[in-house]
Amino acid sequence: MACAKSIWSTIALTEGICIYFRSVNSSNTPSLLDRFLARRVLTHTLFWIAMLLLYSRVLFHTQGSFWYSFLNNIVLFPPIIGASYFLTYYQIPRYIYKKKYWQFAVSFIISIYVFTVLARMLTVYVSEPLLGIDRPFPGMWAIVLVSIDRLIQNYFFTIALGASLMATVKILKQHLEERQKAERLEKEKHVAELNFLKAQIHPHFLFNTLNNLYTLTLQKSDLAPTTVIKLSEMLDYMLYQCNDKQVPIHKEIKLLNNYIDLERLRYGDRLEFSFDQQIDKPETPIAPLILLSLVENAFKHGASAAIRKPRIEIHIGVKDNVLKARVFNTKPEKVQADPARYKEGIGVSNIKRQLELIYPGAYSLEITEKEGYYSVDLEIQLAAL
Repeated sequence: MACAKSIWSTIALTEGICIYFRSVNSSNTPSLLDRFLARRVLTHTLFWIAMLLLYSRVLFHTQGSFWYSFLNNIVLFPPIIGASYFLTYYQIPRYIYKKKYWQFAVSFIISIYVFTVLARMLTVYVSEPLLGIDRPFPGMWAIVLVSIDRLIQNYFFTIALGASLMATVKILKQHLEERQKAERLEKEKHVAELNFLKAQIHPHFLFNTLNNLYTLTLQKSDLAPTTVIKLSEMLDYMLYQCNDKQVPIHKEIKLLNNYIDLERLRYGDRLEFSFDQQIDKPETPIAPLILLSLVENAFKHGASAAIRKPRIEIHIGVKDNVLKARVFNTKPEKVQADPARYKEGIGVSNIKRQLELIYPGAYSLEITEKEGYYSVDLEIQLAAL
C-alpha cells in the first residue's frame, strides 16, 4: 500500500510540475519546462535521485533504518537503471510499438531474469558484506541462478517498478510532445490557410483599381490623386495591419469606404448604392478582411455589365459585441461565362472558410439567392474570438 501511494504521488508530482512550468510560459518561445527537458543528462540524473529517495523512503517502513535502505538501494540501482533503459529505449520501441507482443514477452522475461540475478549478486557480494550482514560462500552464485522464487519475491517488483515508472514518464513525455507538435502544426496550417484566403482578395481588387486609375490618368481627371491615396491606404492596411489577429472595426469600415469609393469609379451613376452603418463602439475588435470579402463579392457579381441598373445595399451594425451584416445585390438573369473558374473560389466559399477558422461555432451565415437578386446575412459573436 505504501509503495502504491508513493508511486502515484511521484506521477502526480511530475504532472503538477509540468502544468506549473507550462502555465508560467505559454508563449511561442521555448518554455522553462522545454528548456529543462532538453537537458537530458540533468533530467535523468534528477529522476534517478528522486527514485533512490523514493525507494529508500518506502523500504524505511519495512527494513531497519533509512540509511540501511539508502545504502542497500545504491548497490541495487545499477540493475534497476539497466532494466529501465533497456525496457524504455529498446523493448518498447522494438516490440510494443511494432505490435510484436510475443517477442516482447519473451524478451522481457529473459531480461528481468538477468537483471534480478545481477541485483541478487550485488546484494550477496557487495551490499551484505558492506553492511556486515553475511558473507558469500563458494558456489553461492550457482544457488543465486536457480533460486527463482527468491529472485521473484525479493527483486522482481523492485526492478520492474523502476523500469515501469521510467517507461511511463517517457511515454507521457512523448505523448505531450506529439500533442504540442500537432497543435503547433494545426495552428501553422490555419495561419497559412488564412493568409492564402486573404491573398485571394488582393489580385482581383488591384486589377480593377489599376484599370480605373489608368483610365483616370488618360482623362487627366482630378480624381486620379484621390484614387492613388485611397489605394495607398488600402494597401498599407492589407499588407501590414491585417497581420494582427484582430483590428478595431472602425479600421475595417474605413477600408470598406475606400474600397467602395474606388469601385464606384468603375460603375459611375448607373449603380444604385447605399451603405448604412450603426456601430456602438468603434474600437470593437474583429478579424480583418471578412467584411471586405462580402462587399467585394457583391460588387463582383452584383454590378455586372449584364445588369442595366445594378443595385447594392450594405448594412453593418455592431451592438454589445454582436455584429450583424447584410449585403444585398442584384444579379443578371443569365450567369456570365467563367471558363477559368476565377470567380468560383474567391466568393462565398472563401468567406465561409475564414469564418470556420476564426469564429467556429460563433457565427451564422444565411445566403438567399433568387431570380434577380442575391443577399447574405451574417451574424458574429465578436467576443468569442
